[in-house]
Amino acid sequence: MADTPRTGIPEQIARGMSMPEQHEYLRTKLSRRRVIASSAATVGGAALLGGASPAYAGSPALLPSSVTARVDGSLVAPFGRHLAFGADPKTQMRISWQVPFAVKRPYVRVGLKPWELGRKIEAEVRALHTPSLSRKLPAVDQFYLHVGLDGLRPGTTYYYGVGHDGFDPADAARPAGLSSVSSFRTAPARQETFVFTAFGDQGVSYDALANDQLILGQNPSFHLHAGDICYADSSGHGRESDTYDARVWDQFLAQTESVASRVPWMVTTGNHDMEAWYSPNGYGGQSARWSLPGNGPDAANAPGIYSFTYGNVGVVALDANDVSYEIPANRGYTDGAQSAWLDKRLGELRRQAGVDFVVVFFHHCVYSTSTHASDGGVRDAWLALFTKHQVDLVINGHNHVYERTDAIKNGEVGRPVPVGASTDPTRDGIVYVTAGGAGKDLYGFGLGVKDSYEGNVHDHDHIVSFHWTKSRLPDPDTVEWSRVRYTGFSFLAVEAEAGTSPRLKVSALAESGERVDYFEIRRSR
Repeated sequence: MADTPRTGIPEQIARGMSMPEQHEYLRTKLSRRRVIASSAATVGGAALLGGASPAYAGSPALLPSSVTARVDGSLVAPFGRHLAFGADPKTQMRISWQVPFAVKRPYVRVGLKPWELGRKIEAEVRALHTPSLSRKLPAVDQFYLHVGLDGLRPGTTYYYGVGHDGFDPADAARPAGLSSVSSFRTAPARQETFVFTAFGDQGVSYDALANDQLILGQNPSFHLHAGDICYADSSGHGRESDTYDARVWDQFLAQTESVASRVPWMVTTGNHDMEAWYSPNGYGGQSARWSLPGNGPDAANAPGIYSFTYGNVGVVALDANDVSYEIPANRGYTDGAQSAWLDKRLGELRRQAGVDFVVVFFHHCVYSTSTHASDGGVRDAWLALFTKHQVDLVINGHNHVYERTDAIKNGEVGRPVPVGASTDPTRDGIVYVTAGGAGKDLYGFGLGVKDSYEGNVHDHDHIVSFHWTKSRLPDPDTVEWSRVRYTGFSFLAVEAEAGTSPRLKVSALAESGERVDYFEIRRSR
């Protein structure tokens, strides 16, 4: 890794530093032979604690951090770093990463400056073994590492580096170590304007990578991934007969690292994420790879169900596999606990001081006219709860397109919401967005149905579609609520404004960076 011209600062660090920080770095470097302190003191008064997770039956197996390494640690470089909030984004962050071989004593270093990373926090190792599932695929061992940081300062930028015996991110003499240094910012204590992004159905592709880079350019405070994360399971039926290649996860986490190492990557479960070789419920792989808030009804068995509050927005993640009529492999696995928790949690968020908006995201579509259409199981389980608690925005994936409804109230159009319009959920109903154009092969719309988006509006009075029934049969629909349709790679960017007149400014951006949709959500006081 080359130093930046004229400064002598490693390029990886210099890119994230202001000019005053670069000068301070050089002064510190000149005054001390050893740039990196290995002090055992806490950073900025924060209590930094290693996170712990319950043991999972079957896979993954949780191993002690003293697991014996098979190769020299100096030859093993970490990769696939990804962040996630804890239940309180103001004070909690979860750092996760991967190593290609078992290592000794993995850890995270954290500090308030990139050249002053403080005490080591020991990591938890979650080793995941995937047997050979066909003659074409080898058995795969993967090693995922996790650290939970608690007691952080709100609204503060922290720098962190991941390492293990033989690989120290604080070793300025080893450029490879410096490449594992990144940063994150905790949620502010007071409300301020911020942006979050969202999509579903990503996979591994050039288009997925392009979307990641565009998302990073939005400087989001967090990202919502509405399921079908990497498609290691390419069949998506939740059955042991599905085609599956665990190595795709290595590619995906390496692809996503440039964004997810800086932006909390908040995922939930799609049908392709039901990896039936891991217990429980095919979610053992997800529990090995991700550290999520864990405040849902059953974190050990249902990791993709949780909530958090950032600024004036409450966010709820759901697992639609539990209620889907279309793909029933996991239907009913929470025995109603998820829906009961949802009712309670939405009520709590509506009563919570400072929460202006409630956003819910999950995989299967409530309202869509593309290939998978709408899932009647989701409607039957949750639509009444969304209406009862006046949810402001629902984000789905599943269909590999962008589609956005008008405001829907009691199953019908409560108010048309053309591009550029404003809507009030207390009066008009709820807007539903399908943002499934993250990178996987695109779908389309029905015969004769044209795309309709900003600068290319083609309204249809009605569209013939269907929804899935409990008997797993498609029931025809003639719908009037499909307002915006775009068959290109895209993602959602939402700007949340607080203050006396709060609003959500919702945009859909194409892979080219061009805006294809825009609308605003404002609530009556």
